[in-house]
Amino acid sequence: MMRTHGCGELREADIGRAVTLCGWLHRRRDHGGVSFLDLRDRSGLAQVVFNAKTQPALHQQAKGFGPEYVLRIEGAVRARPKGSENPKLPSGMVEVEATAVTVLNPAVAPPFEIDDQGDLSEDVRMQWRYLDLRRPASQQKLILRHRVIHRIRDVLDRLQFVEVETPILTKSTPEGARDYLVPSRLNQGRFFALPQSPQLFKQLLMVAGLERYFQIARCFRDEDLRADRQPEFTQLDLEMSFIEEEDVFAVIEEILGEVFQEALGVALPRPFPRLTHRQALAAHQTEKPDLHTERLPWAFCWVTEFPLFQWDDQGKRWEAAHHPFTSPHPEDLSRLAGEPGTVRARAYDLVLNGVELGSGSIRIHDAALQRRVFAVLGLEEAIVQERFGFLLQAFTYGAPPHGGFALGLDRLVALMTRTPSIRDVIAFPKTQKAVDPVTEAPSSVTETQLKELGIAVLTAKAKGGRDA
Repeated sequence: MMRTHGCGELREADIGRAVTLCGWLHRRRDHGGVSFLDLRDRSGLAQVVFNAKTQPALHQQAKGFGPEYVLRIEGAVRARPKGSENPKLPSGMVEVEATAVTVLNPAVAPPFEIDDQGDLSEDVRMQWRYLDLRRPASQQKLILRHRVIHRIRDVLDRLQFVEVETPILTKSTPEGARDYLVPSRLNQGRFFALPQSPQLFKQLLMVAGLERYFQIARCFRDEDLRADRQPEFTQLDLEMSFIEEEDVFAVIEEILGEVFQEALGVALPRPFPRLTHRQALAAHQTEKPDLHTERLPWAFCWVTEFPLFQWDDQGKRWEAAHHPFTSPHPEDLSRLAGEPGTVRARAYDLVLNGVELGSGSIRIHDAALQRRVFAVLGLEEAIVQERFGFLLQAFTYGAPPHGGFALGLDRLVALMTRTPSIRDVIAFPKTQKAVDPVTEAPSSVTETQLKELGIAVLTAKAKGGRDA
C-alpha cells in the first residue's frame, strides 16, 4: 500500500510503530537543526520531524519542499516532547520522525493559503474550487452532505422504497420555469429538455405498480439565480401509492429525524406543527413562517392547503400555483370551473426557520379530472395531447391514488452547516450568471458541431442589434 495511516489517525497507541503517510505539505517550520512539517490529508494533520543530526541529507532535502507539495513520508511514531503537545489536534500528542521521503508531485505556490483561517471572497474560492476544497472546513460540508444522503438511503430502504433512475433527456413540459433544451442530432428540429423534476416519470412509476419510489435526482431550471438557487440542483424525490397527506408527512419526518440525529446529534420534536396556507398568512404574514425560538432553534412546520391556481404575472390567465398535476381538495371540486381562485390544493410545503425546504402534493390520478384542470389553465385539447397524452393514456389503465414530495438537498445541507449560500455545499457550483468559474462553461462550439445539429447562431448584429 502507498500509505499505512491517514495523517489525522495517529494516536499515542501508535508510538513506536513504523508508518507511511501521504498528503500535502500544509506548513513547514525550521528551527536550526530540526525542521517540522505538517502533512495534511482528508483525515487531518500529522507533524513530521526532520533531524539534521540523524538524517542530514533528508533534513536538507526537506528545505526544498514548498506549500502543497504532494509527499510520501516513511518514519516512526513517537511521543511529542513534554510541553509541545497540541491537544487541539486529534493527532497532537504524537509526531513522526522521518526516515524517508518521496516527492509524488511538486506544486507551484497556490493563489491563497490552504487554511481555514483565511478570509477569502466567494468569487476567489469558486474560481479555485479544487483548491478551496482542500480546506478542511470546505471538505467537511461535502462530507456531511454524503452522510445526509447515506442516511436518507438507509431510511428509505428500511421503509421499502425502491431507488429508480429516471431520464435526463426528456420532454419539454411547462412546470413553472424555463427548460434547458438539448438539440437532437438524429431528429433535427426537435429538442430534448433537461428535467425540472422527475414529476411525470415518478407518476408513471406509480401506474407501473412500484408503490414506493425515490431518487437522489438532478434537476435543471433555467431561471434567474440567487444565493439559494442554482441552474442544476439535487433533490430527494419520492412518490407513494395508496396514501394520503399524513403518510407523506410521517415518512419525511422520519427521514429528517434520523438525518439530524445522525449528522448533528439533534433530536427533532415530532410531529412537526401544521398550518394551513390561510393560517400562515393570517398569523405570520408569510407562507414560509419562522417558528423557531431560543428553546426550539435548525423549527420545522408543514404548510398545507395552498391555492390550486394563481394569476400569471400578466394577470391574464390562471396558472398552477404548484404544478398542474396537483389534486384539488375534494370539497372544492364543484368550484373548479366557475371559481378556480377559491379551490384549495392538496399541496404542502415543509418550512424550516422561514426557509422552504421542499414541497409536494397528492397527485391527480384520474384522466377526466386532469383534463378539467388543464381546461382551467387554458390548454387546448391538441396541446394537452401533444404534451401530456402519454400520461393521460397511462391513467386509463388503472392509476392508483398517489402523492409525494421533493426535498431540496442543497438547501437542507446549507442550513445544517449554517452556510448562507448553497454554493458552499455543492462541489462545483455555478455563479449567479450561471457560469462555471472553474471550466468557464458555457462556452462556444465549432461550426461543424452546429451544422450537425442543424442550428445557426444569430449574433446580436444579425438580429438588428450591436455586434455580439
